[in-house]
Amino acid sequence: MSSTLDEYTEAEVQRLLTEHPGLGEQGITLTRREHCLVLSGEVESPRRRAEIERLVHEALPDVELCCDIGIVRAAAPTEHEDLP
Repeated sequence: MSSTLDEYTEAEVQRLLTEHPGLGEQGITLTRREHCLVLSGEVESPRRRAEIERLVHEALPDVELCCDIGIVRAAAPTEHEDLP
């Protein structure tokens, strides 16, 4: 994979995340910012976020990554919500 940040690199990373057999992640957005590749979106666990970071870092070892991936609650709510 190329170490330069261009639209082809972004497409390669998107393909890597989407086609990975244990991941299949389509909800991550890639944005180039000067010499940093920003990964953003939301996933259901810190482990999944770490796996995404690891895969992208392995594919692009010379590119600085900025991770802006949030964690969403995937479990059922445990408390009652009162609506006005």
